Amino acid sequence: MSYSNYMPDLSHGDNAAAVNSLRSAVMRLGRRLKHQRVDESLSPTEMSVLGTLARCGSATPGELARKEHVQPPSMTRIVALLEAKGLVKLEPHPEDRRQKVVSQTEQAEAMLEQSRRKRNVWLASLADELDEDEWAKLRAAAPVLEKLAHL
Repeated sequence: MSYSNYMPDLSHGDNAAAVNSLRSAVMRLGRRLKHQRVDESLSPTEMSVLGTLARCGSATPGELARKEHVQPPSMTRIVALLEAKGLVKLEPHPEDRRQKVVSQTEQAEAMLEQSRRKRNVWLASLADELDEDEWAKLRAAAPVLEKLAHL
């Protein structure tokens, strides 16, 4: 589906208000979560690339660029920075000698796990303020938000 030509029906006031509220809340919560990083030396983009490698497995720099919506030269620079920090390793592509495959290192896996734990604890402390009805709504909304995040 091409989103450039798609216009959702926002003529219904409730839909427009819900989209606006969702956008605003997701952006604010995302910014607050970004501040819960374990390693402040990594940029949000570098963390995102490591997260993509953790979720999707090893990939070529070109595949990572597409997944991260950045230009290939930018991804080449990001991968080089992560490699210099010992967070990714480059290996020859098994079928195409011109390509390299990027994998995360054990150091990156440990750092991501620590970061996830820290963010989960922080988010759980916020959610602790919710009542049971709000928790039920949050549990029901989580799969929908996950779907939106990956469309």
